[in-house]
Amino acid sequence: MVNVEEIQQYGKEQFDTAVASASSVQKSYQAIATAVGDYTKKSFEDGNAFVEKLSAVKSFDKAIELQTEYAKSAYETFVAESQKIAGLYSDLAKQSFKPLEGIAAKFVPAAR
Repeated sequence: MVNVEEIQQYGKEQFDTAVASASSVQKSYQAIATAVGDYTKKSFEDGNAFVEKLSAVKSFDKAIELQTEYAKSAYETFVAESQKIAGLYSDLAKQSFKPLEGIAAKFVPAAR
């Protein structure tokens, strides 16, 4: 038979787990927002620098060369930042399900 203290203790554990989970999820969202903001800012600055360089070009060949360099650099930066942000989302998903693992462990018998 379950007594009142055990029920209260279980409720307190669940509340503490929820608070800790919410805090870690909030930090993950903040890290994602910061990473996206940093990438956006860098992309905008790189685009502005490209336009400035392009406006100073006198020959068609140099313009094509500059555009090719910019496209390659922009693509490489995009791939790197996308992987970084995907990793942050992966961490967020893991943290979001961590409290459920603890709850499930209490109800599912351990594998032998």
